[in-house]
Amino acid sequence: MAFHTLGCKLNFAETSAIGKQLSDEGFTRVRNGEEADVCIINTCTVTDIADRKSRQAIHRLRRQHPNAFMIVTGCYAQLKPEEIASIQGVDLVLGSNEKFDILHHLRAKEDLSKGEVYHTQVSDINEFKPSCSRDDRTRYFLKIQDGCDYVCTYCTIPMARGKSRNGSVDDTVKQAETAIAEGAKEIVLTGVNIGEFKTGKGEKFFDLVRALDELPYNVRFRISSIEPNLLTDEIISFVASSKRFMPHFHIPLQSGSDEVLKIMKRRYKTDLFAGKIAKIKEIMPHAFIGVDVIVGTRGETNELFRESYGFLESLDFSQLHVFTYSERAGTKMVEMEHEVPLAERKKRSETLHQLSDMKLSNFYNNQLGTMAKVLWESRKKGDRMTGFTENYIRVERDYDRSLVNSVETVKLKEFDKENMAVKPE
Repeated sequence: MAFHTLGCKLNFAETSAIGKQLSDEGFTRVRNGEEADVCIINTCTVTDIADRKSRQAIHRLRRQHPNAFMIVTGCYAQLKPEEIASIQGVDLVLGSNEKFDILHHLRAKEDLSKGEVYHTQVSDINEFKPSCSRDDRTRYFLKIQDGCDYVCTYCTIPMARGKSRNGSVDDTVKQAETAIAEGAKEIVLTGVNIGEFKTGKGEKFFDLVRALDELPYNVRFRISSIEPNLLTDEIISFVASSKRFMPHFHIPLQSGSDEVLKIMKRRYKTDLFAGKIAKIKEIMPHAFIGVDVIVGTRGETNELFRESYGFLESLDFSQLHVFTYSERAGTKMVEMEHEVPLAERKKRSETLHQLSDMKLSNFYNNQLGTMAKVLWESRKKGDRMTGFTENYIRVERDYDRSLVNSVETVKLKEFDKENMAVKPE
């Protein structure tokens, strides 16, 4: 079998869970140069570029594995199943709710028609299906939540993944314990909108964080992207004194203009966001803060972009994740006036990437001379290996196989701007 995954860490966690199902039934992954009997493509649809990359992946895997049974699933498959089914070489299309039924369909594949579609309307998707990425020996991605109840005007994710849902705190903790037993040294809590985690018993995201922090294992936890209005001061203060949770936050802003945030139907204003950054830095000056931002949305005039840039420039964050706006059918934003030309969107993206590089360089340089605990990863790039500190500084050193999946205390010596990494002493 061969896999190809596009998009977010949640997709990678789900692909890993599917792979585990198939491996337990005797399927094995192909090695380089081998031809697969089954190809599974887990797609993304967050932008039109993601759609295009998904189609390109289908065509590429068809060329590499011409006789394979081709299955396409994921968010693109949920939104446009018939479009994918019409692509030459696609044997089976599974929507978001059906992606974990792949084994069932493989057992019955002789009875399937070419390009058959199994697809549940997103309004009928209610079940939470947990998963955890097991592809990396050091960092695992634990899916704690799925779907989203927000209605941001630019976003198709609620259409692709449905309403917010999750398991219980106890079940999620057991998933984490399974990952730890398999060798996980670091677990990232991931989902579509993890701050929405809640159960009928009154359990909330903060209850899950506290339960995981009490686990008697030497493991790191990181909180992935969490909405600023759901990142409470209580959570921030807890992370500052936590035994297990790292001083690392990823917070989507999307725009530094209140007018654009209103157009996007975001649930906060810039003053709330600035307050969260200030709170983190007040009690954790060394914390890494990543910020998501979208450029070129409809309604973002030159003046509003300049306002957004000025706000971002004033913030003490570590790195930007810049996304260029892409029109998505079915969203409210495509009905709005003032479309930003593609060339201008690209220009704004480059401007913010430059700001991000400056912020990241400043953050890394400010950490030089400090002692840090680095968890070394298994990937090898030439004769170098990479690891991350507790506050998410990327560190590079000569490859040493014995250090993989272990924590080493080092002194941060020199910032290598070309590779955006720090060299240890």
